[in-house]
Amino acid sequence: MAEDIYERICLVKQEVFIYRVPPVANNRGHRAADWKLDQPDWTGRMRLIALGKLLELRLEDKSSGELFAKCPIDGHPGIAIEPVIDSSRYFVIRLKNDNGQTAFVGMGFADRSDSFDLNVALQDHFKAIQKCDKLEREIAAGDQPKLDLGFKAGQTITINFGKKSSSSQRTQYTNISDDGKKPVPLLPPPPSSSAVQRPLPHSSTQNITGTSNCL
Repeated sequence: MAEDIYERICLVKQEVFIYRVPPVANNRGHRAADWKLDQPDWTGRMRLIALGKLLELRLEDKSSGELFAKCPIDGHPGIAIEPVIDSSRYFVIRLKNDNGQTAFVGMGFADRSDSFDLNVALQDHFKAIQKCDKLEREIAAGDQPKLDLGFKAGQTITINFGKKSSSSQRTQYTNISDDGKKPVPLLPPPPSSSAVQRPLPHSSTQNITGTSNCL
């Protein structure tokens, strides 16, 4: 089933002029000065319509809205609509009917701001399309199989932490107490028996007594 495409109006200009364009005399491009600017071949309304990713510039009757011609635009800049080399208000557009027949005509605006609005609408549309296309590519790339770094069934790995010598283990154990804290300092040895003080001799007691009798 074909996807439905909805029309979205991007720009409307109530007055636009259409001219027959002579063959290009050189490779530089079309010149609006070569047209009969004061005698347009047709005057009407222009509408720029978005049809999905494409644009369609439609030339319509001002009063009835009847379609006069259309210009499908599949990219910008491109051959479907090109600016002239001597004015910012005029373009050469490629008209195309339902049978695929094409014709190039000149198109212009009385006000320079109208041509500026047309350029902005063209650029905004195709920039948005480019962003959407980029996002779709990124999403599609995300669905690709990712690198599998997991272990397969039965697969193992060996990790070698290295071995410590018995001397280093003994050193470690002697520096650490049973409770995992810092080592407890050793108490000093008790004094020898010769160092114990003896009682004072009896003569000292007599001297003290004699002194008290003198008082």
